[in-house]
Amino acid sequence: MRPLPSRSEIARLPADGGAEFNRLIHERSPYLRQHARNPVKWYPWGEEALERAASNDLPIFLSIGYSTCHWCHVMERESFENEEIASILNREFVPIKVDREERPDLDAIYMKATQLATGRGGWPNSLWLTPEQRPFYAGTYFPPEDRMHMPGFRTVLTQLARVWRERRADVGAQADALTGAVQELCDGAREDTQALDDGLLESGLRAITAGFDRQHGGFGAAPKFPPHGALRLLAAAAAASPRHRGLAALAEQTLRAMAAGGIHDHIGGGFHRYATDERWHLPHFEKMLYDNAQLASVYADAAAAGGDHLFREVAAGICDWVLREMTAPAGGFYSALDADSEGEEGKFYLWSPDEVAAVLGTADGTGFCRAYDVRPEGNFHDEATGEQGVRSIAHRAATSAAGAGAAESDAERERLREWRRRLLEARAARVWPHRDEKILTAWNGLMIGALARSSAALGAPSYFDAAERAASFIERDLGGFGGELQACSCEGVAAPRAYLDDYVFLAHGLLELHAVTKRAKHLANARTLMDVVLAEFARPNGAGFYFTSARGAPLLARISEPYDHALPSGNGMAARVLLALAARCEEPRYLRAAGATIEAFSGAMRRAPQGTETLLLALLEYLRAR
Repeated sequence: MRPLPSRSEIARLPADGGAEFNRLIHERSPYLRQHARNPVKWYPWGEEALERAASNDLPIFLSIGYSTCHWCHVMERESFENEEIASILNREFVPIKVDREERPDLDAIYMKATQLATGRGGWPNSLWLTPEQRPFYAGTYFPPEDRMHMPGFRTVLTQLARVWRERRADVGAQADALTGAVQELCDGAREDTQALDDGLLESGLRAITAGFDRQHGGFGAAPKFPPHGALRLLAAAAAASPRHRGLAALAEQTLRAMAAGGIHDHIGGGFHRYATDERWHLPHFEKMLYDNAQLASVYADAAAAGGDHLFREVAAGICDWVLREMTAPAGGFYSALDADSEGEEGKFYLWSPDEVAAVLGTADGTGFCRAYDVRPEGNFHDEATGEQGVRSIAHRAATSAAGAGAAESDAERERLREWRRRLLEARAARVWPHRDEKILTAWNGLMIGALARSSAALGAPSYFDAAERAASFIERDLGGFGGELQACSCEGVAAPRAYLDDYVFLAHGLLELHAVTKRAKHLANARTLMDVVLAEFARPNGAGFYFTSARGAPLLARISEPYDHALPSGNGMAARVLLALAARCEEPRYLRAAGATIEAFSGAMRRAPQGTETLLLALLEYLRAR
């Protein structure tokens, strides 16, 4: 990929980007700028694009993704760089690009539309909207041409352009129906509230554990995502009551299985986004800050509870990776590493026996390959094509979920550490995956909390120091802890206005710092953040919280989300933070607000316990506090 011009050179370009670029060249989001050379005449989301759609009576094509998304890259190469497809988009639609990490409010609303329309979701998220921003057709990835019973992107564009011109009444009816369903779905609080008692908690725990994979750990079938919320809930329930002590074994089996699998970066530390198989072996190679923040906390807690060397090693590996590769000079934490390098998914992370031997020598190389299942024939196959490669993902096949090295001696563990250190040094000379250097307040809040917690559990002052520096960065460069907090910093520019997750996750991180240091400023800043949440994000009658502030620009819907996704539910985390504040500040208003939030979403907890683990954890903590 050719480098983009400097900021001073970009400033001299016309607003539409000129001959070589489109409007996205003026954006700071790495994802948007990845598309600045597309022949598609992209707009960022904003008044200019929406006004053009309205004044020219054109439908909007909305494409939502993120810079480290493998399938986003595929669709760009196949379709958005295609001159013929671009000409259809430019002529028949107003094409808009959105970075889902920069605008999670738009992403959440329009992902619900896609899920309603297709029964599934994912990125890139592709939608067609009326000029009033109402969706009437949606999908995710489209191949450029029809194949394998999938309509091609060119076909979809051509047909939708014709429908817009010739069947406008049908479009309007579809937009009305889908918009109404989205607006109803965005309000996660329903009238079917439940009693906040042990019965609701017990039924949730039963439903979650019923889906446990007793052979491989984790929950459900492939693909398998790290079950952060379930692991937190099971560990807390096991610690809270003797009758739930057995749940700790389920959490431990999952932690060992993930640590042994290819989803774990054994060379560099940290975890990839998810496993495409049930054994945690074949990863989707993105590395996201939010996944690793949540997993660092879980592994650190497991290490503190049992003193297991594996859990200590994995937690430290995550934290060391963040400090080494994901920390900005000013102290904030970057967002993600791409799955791809040199146009191939996972290439940066794969090894052949010859490559290992070139670094470690023949004898040590053979030992490493035996320990980490690096084979001459390879153990990796391409997710998209299914083709078998000749390189391998390092994983602990021999020990896997049963022990992941539990029987190794101290000398053996030290030898493995030294081999990994040398391979990491060699890997650093490869062509690196793209790093998204946005600094997101919400994700930084989670990482601040994880580093503080890991520092205490592992006795590692450097982790605490990194957490303090990140908190200072947010206070200095992202608007501080009051009502002007911003959600994102990119190239030194902070915007847009912060969302619920930014306030709540940051308050959580500050309370973790306070737990370690007892410094009053951290508690005071957490209170300030949550007082803004209570003032600007509260739903009517204090029944939970909206994702966007009352001061934000109006959108298609104002979402109120009870469910955990890759990130924990903002409402669930808000309840937990309010409970912690109630205990530390002895203020009943925080306890009342926490109880009202949990009650507002208690129906969702009864209907879908597998998706509301953070709220169930808040319920457990509430029952112990009241």
